[in-house]
Amino acid sequence: MSLPALMLLQAGAPPRSLTEMIVQGTPLTHAVLIVLAVFSVMSWWLIFRKSQQFREVRRQGDKFLKHMEKAQRLEDAYKSILSLPESPYGRVFRQGVNFFSELRPGALRENAPPTPGLSLTQLEALRMILEKEESEERDALAHGIGMLAVIGTVSPLLGLLGTVIGVMNAFLGITISGSSNIMSVAPGIAEALITTVAGLVVAIPAVFGYNHFVTKLNLVSGELEGFSSEFIGTLAREGRI
Repeated sequence: MSLPALMLLQAGAPPRSLTEMIVQGTPLTHAVLIVLAVFSVMSWWLIFRKSQQFREVRRQGDKFLKHMEKAQRLEDAYKSILSLPESPYGRVFRQGVNFFSELRPGALRENAPPTPGLSLTQLEALRMILEKEESEERDALAHGIGMLAVIGTVSPLLGLLGTVIGVMNAFLGITISGSSNIMSVAPGIAEALITTVAGLVVAIPAVFGYNHFVTKLNLVSGELEGFSSEFIGTLAREGRI
């Protein structure tokens, strides 16, 4: 039990509300609650920011796929995608097309003469280029998600630390007051449990957000991998491999 709470208890005025318990808490309790408050702000900001980001990626993906469905050939798709804003799907496509153009200069121009297909070595190099771009896009989308996992893991432990130390202070307060009745124990224990509650309040949204965004990230990553395979399939269908 903190010294201020002990003085009020001895004066016959124990804390009667959550606010009074927090105000009368020990400096350690205040420090833990401040850190948890910072974690909470970071968590909700990340949740809001990543929600916007994945919503925008989903919108860009839908628009990208619509343009791809309208294109009959690779040249048509390339011209159509150039008018779209930057997106993970567009960057993977452009990376693949640009690499193919380097291997077969002029092959995507209108009325271009037939060109020999890619060799197995060139095809493997193209696949590696696409995989590298997919990995970079995944890393970009994953930025910040790991912090939600850290907050979700550390917050309950930090709250538990505050509770354990608070319980120790409560028993020290009992020793100082020389009283072991429930009125001398309850305020200190209640104060100690505040940090555990705060830790859980911070951790639950962070863990939920982390799992939600990991699912979204895996979905986008799977779509990019599928699109890369479809891109190579298009090259094969048009006789470019």
